[in-house]
Amino acid sequence: MKRALITGITGQDGSFLAEFLLERGYEVFGFARRESWYRQNSASHLSGKVQILFGDMAEGVDIASAILESKPEEIYNLASQSRPGESWARAPETLLVNGMGAIRLFEAVRHNSPACRVYHASSSEMFGQVLVAPQNEQTAFNPVNPYAAAKVYAHQMAKIYRDSYGLYIATGLLFNHESERRPLHFLTQKVAYGAACAALGIADSPDLNEMGRPIVQNGKLALGNLEIARDWGAARDFVRAMWLMLQQDTPGEFVIGTGRLHTLRALCETAYGCVDRDWKVSVVSDPALVRPLESGQTLADTSKAQQQLGWQPTISFDSMVKEMVAAQMVRLKSVTPGPS
Repeated sequence: MKRALITGITGQDGSFLAEFLLERGYEVFGFARRESWYRQNSASHLSGKVQILFGDMAEGVDIASAILESKPEEIYNLASQSRPGESWARAPETLLVNGMGAIRLFEAVRHNSPACRVYHASSSEMFGQVLVAPQNEQTAFNPVNPYAAAKVYAHQMAKIYRDSYGLYIATGLLFNHESERRPLHFLTQKVAYGAACAALGIADSPDLNEMGRPIVQNGKLALGNLEIARDWGAARDFVRAMWLMLQQDTPGEFVIGTGRLHTLRALCETAYGCVDRDWKVSVVSDPALVRPLESGQTLADTSKAQQQLGWQPTISFDSMVKEMVAAQMVRLKSVTPGPS
């Protein structure tokens, strides 16, 4: 039985990956902060099925202890401060977790388990203000926010550790990937939430946005720039790619995405269409929600992943959005009172 250690197991990707590995007979260990595990999280339903090791990515001793205790053949480093927009207000913390946390993990592997295979989560945000599209493994990085800059640092250090010490570190340059497990502060989940509120007739939502106001207020969902376009895929597809990267003879870098662009406007149209509502009636653009600098047209060229991993997405954009809206409908019905 293979043993795997997942940092960031409480998040969307970590929970899906844990399920994926359990289905394949792995013994799965999760690395998480105690407070993150004991509050409701995406992996709460896996309690008793995975073994949780408590620690902090800011502490190298914690990481090394988790590796020594779990003795994994595979490590999946998914832990991060995962909000590009919030990284402006939390730049030092973002570098500490996303950048230095990765270095501490590489160091712990080098000293305690050099034969272990490591997957490190990089990001399409690293491409930033792109000059060419689509982007592949050779495209230059041009980050436009602290989150992306920290990810570039960790990505480059992964390559340095791989080349300098012979470690097996594979990196996935993952484009946007979504699911019903996304926290509400993510754009796609806000849109799914807004569509569900419209369907249920909720004018003022119980949940708040980053401005401290209801996500839906007076029947309106406030978003930023409606013309931004992203390559949005399904998280379940992406964790399969992570696993495939560690099954190769040699480690490498792989761009993972769908190769298809959708604007925020199209996302709104799809989500509200799932509940037979006109998004134009319910969505407004708020300049206060526009990022200081916005990433350019990031679009994945997955030729390498298709050829070397045999990977390609299987879940369509429409199916993914439909599932997210349906999940928010269920959630809102459980937390809001029905008609008296």
